Amino acid sequence: MQAERLGARGTGLFFRVLGPLEIRAGDRTHTMTGSLQRTLLTALLISPGQPLSAEQLYGELWGENPPATFENSLQAHVYRLRRTLQKLAGPAHTAPELLTRSSGYALDLRAGAVDAESFRDLSSRAKECMRRDPERAYRLFGEALSLWRGEPLQGVAQGPMCQSVALALSEEYLAVVEDTLWLGMQLADPVHTISELKRMSAIHPWRERLTEMLMLALYRAGRQAEAVEAYNGARLRLVNELGLEPSAKLRRLLQDILNQDPALDPRALVPEAAL
Repeated sequence: MQAERLGARGTGLFFRVLGPLEIRAGDRTHTMTGSLQRTLLTALLISPGQPLSAEQLYGELWGENPPATFENSLQAHVYRLRRTLQKLAGPAHTAPELLTRSSGYALDLRAGAVDAESFRDLSSRAKECMRRDPERAYRLFGEALSLWRGEPLQGVAQGPMCQSVALALSEEYLAVVEDTLWLGMQLADPVHTISELKRMSAIHPWRERLTEMLMLALYRAGRQAEAVEAYNGARLRLVNELGLEPSAKLRRLLQDILNQDPALDPRALVPEAAL
C-alpha cells in the first residue's frame, strides 16, 4: 500500500510496529534479535524525536528489576542499536540518528518512517472525508488497515510506556474497523459485511457499535428475525456476565427494527464518525 511503498522507495529505513517489529531497507525486511534491543528501539519509535530519560528506558527494558550496572548496560544497548541501524541501512539508505541529549535519548525519524504514524495519518484523512466523499474514506481506511500484521508491538517487553501505546493502538484499530464496516454498509450490499460483523462481534462482544451495525445489516438484508436475535444474544451476554442492560441507543434500534421504521433505510443515515 501507499505507506509501505514510501518505505520501500525512500532513502531511509521504514519501521513496522503494527505486529512483530520489522525494519525495511528498500525491498529487504529485517528483524532484530535480542528482546532488550527490540524494546529499546520500539520505545524510541513510539516517541519519535522526543527524548526519553534514562529512568524511562530503565523501566521499559528491565521493569522493577534493573541490573546492578544498569547505567552502563543502557549505554551499551544504545551504542549497539546505533551500530545495528547503520548496518541495516548500509550505503544505499539513511539510518535515523540516535541522539544523546542531556535529558535522555531520542531517535530522529523522517516523516512517515513508522507504520503506526502512517496508520494514524491515513485514518485521520479518512475520517475527515467520511461525509463528503465516503468512497474515498473507505479506500483510505482500507489502506490504513492493510498496515496491520497482528497485535501491535509484538515481541516487545511490555514496559509501562509500550504497554500504554499498544493498548491505544489496538483501540484505534478497532475504531477504524468499525468505521470501515459502517461505510461498507452504506456503499455496498449489507450482506457483504454481515459475516465480518458476526466475526468481530464474537471477538469483541462488549462493543455495542458492532452489535448495532450487525442488527442494521441483517435488517437491511431482509433478515429481521436474525437482527432481533443478534440483540437478544448481546443482551444475554451483558446481563449474565456483567449484570448490565444494553444501552438506550441499542434498545431504541431494536424498537425501530420491530416497527420497521423507514428511517433505517441506508439513505436516511449519516456515518456516525462524521458527526
